[in-house]
Amino acid sequence: MQMKKEKYSIEYVLGRISAPVLWPYLSTANGLSEWFADSVEVKGKDFVFIWSKVPQEALLITQRQGVFIRFHWKEDEGVDSKAYFEFRIDQTELTDDITLIITDFAYPDEKDESISLWNQQISSLKRLLGC
Repeated sequence: MQMKKEKYSIEYVLGRISAPVLWPYLSTANGLSEWFADSVEVKGKDFVFIWSKVPQEALLITQRQGVFIRFHWKEDEGVDSKAYFEFRIDQTELTDDITLIITDFAYPDEKDESISLWNQQISSLKRLLGC
């Protein structure tokens, strides 16, 4: 029997950056290519993320402008059709800090590696944003 991917979420406090400044880094080809992938191509709802010249295709499933954006890896079609990855912007009322919540899916034996990759990518994003 094949293992299923498990859902997990990670929260990164980005501080007092504004959501409108952060949003393009999560939702546009230019923004995503500055920290998430080497380059990004967008055609409608189809996103192609390229790392070390290797493309990975994702479909933009849903988004709410300035709040969250959710993608589904095309390689998961038929294998794990419920799997997705999502960037969600949350603002703490008490401190006004912005928190970026990443939701992703990984096989149990790959979860630690996946979290480590997110940590590296988010530290690149924080450097870009001056956090």
